[in-house]
Amino acid sequence: MQQEQKVEDIKKFGRVVGVQGPVVDVKFGLSRDVPKIFGMITIDVYDGRTVTLEVAEHLPGNIARCIAMNSTMNIQRNAVAQSLGTSITIPIGDSLYTRIINVMGEPIDQKGPIVASERRAIRRPQLGTKVPGFKKGFGKPELIETGIKIIDLLFPVFKGSKTGIPGGAALGKSILTLEIIHHIVKKHHGTCVFTGAGERIREGNELYYELQKHDILSKMMMVFGQMNEPPGARFEVAMTGITLAESIQRQNKDVLLFVDNIFRFIQAGAEISTLLGRVPSETGYQPTLMAQVAEFHERIRSMEETGGSITSFEAVYVPADDLTDPAVVAIFSFLDNTLVLSREKIQLGLYPAVDPLLSSSSTLDPDLVGQRHFDIAQEVLHIFQKYEELRRIVLVVGIDELSVADRAAFERARKLQNFLTQPFFVAEAYTGKKGEFVNRDQTLDGCERIVSGRLDYKSESELYMIGAII
Repeated sequence: MQQEQKVEDIKKFGRVVGVQGPVVDVKFGLSRDVPKIFGMITIDVYDGRTVTLEVAEHLPGNIARCIAMNSTMNIQRNAVAQSLGTSITIPIGDSLYTRIINVMGEPIDQKGPIVASERRAIRRPQLGTKVPGFKKGFGKPELIETGIKIIDLLFPVFKGSKTGIPGGAALGKSILTLEIIHHIVKKHHGTCVFTGAGERIREGNELYYELQKHDILSKMMMVFGQMNEPPGARFEVAMTGITLAESIQRQNKDVLLFVDNIFRFIQAGAEISTLLGRVPSETGYQPTLMAQVAEFHERIRSMEETGGSITSFEAVYVPADDLTDPAVVAIFSFLDNTLVLSREKIQLGLYPAVDPLLSSSSTLDPDLVGQRHFDIAQEVLHIFQKYEELRRIVLVVGIDELSVADRAAFERARKLQNFLTQPFFVAEAYTGKKGEFVNRDQTLDGCERIVSGRLDYKSESELYMIGAII
């Protein structure tokens, strides 16, 4: 019996036969000893570190080609590698609130070890009843007020929906995400999981202290796979984040999942694909692009057996402000709302810099938000569309040449633009203005008054960076 146990133990070990950057080849004795795809392998390096690997491919000769989750520095040829028989697991439970972990569930906030009674694999088969998308869910969809006027008016958020915030560099994706977290936790006492995928360490550090300053850390779980880490960590961190969200959902709770930045997750997948020697698609991205985006997004759903839901907000970096980039288009196909941030709006000083004509929403439906809300939103969009046509004319001939009706529409559009700006709580230090939470009724009332002409006597500047109209 002891001899059989020894044979079983020997099966768990292999030897390193090749290291190419973050790609490590591990050879096992027999074909049945090779761990499954997504299996976890560890290597103890002589400098005292443990390198964690995830199996990505099986090669001839009983070789598992793996992607490293941390640095492969100092791994030697023929070093012993141990297969743990599972995929990567992370601790789950209430002990993770206020804590920051990495892709492998290890604490990186220097607050000591995490004591958790349960661990869960980040890669696992979907369990329970899947309800893909809130419209096909059970019961009536529940509206979540974000307190941000332009979102509540034109891109209403419902439990179980997915909202993307695409934009180029320095357009305010992170600030807008942080403001939504602030409003959800403060006003709705919600629970949030924040996933930092491939962003700068500085941003993660600033986020932590900002959350601490506004006293909302107690409702947050955070996981980071940052820009300085190998592509394996930047890719799998999205799976770690969704696993944390699922663990809260299974407690019959609604959870908000924030990802900054989901494009970096795809970018890391492209790096891994290249390192594994796969031929890229015609667009230069990995051939498995759509499958990888789907694998992540299909885990964001409501569950009938627990009643909990996951609602996601995803910042999407848009390379060179090109909304036709294949990775960005792939992400769009899974989103219910897209809030496109515009560089032109930033230059005009309009914050949040959402371009309503480039953005889209599948939740702006009279059956979901009510007929009054829908009618006001459609009228606002119509005025913005008219404004874009008139703006080009005004640049050539001036505003005095417009007809009375066109001039009224032009001025109301500018007032609407200014009214839909908002001072943020998390940006008080930059704007010098106290943050405002505006509920949906106040937003609808303000827009209705502007559209109907009841505020024609007010100047544009009076409506800039305010909360509700008093």
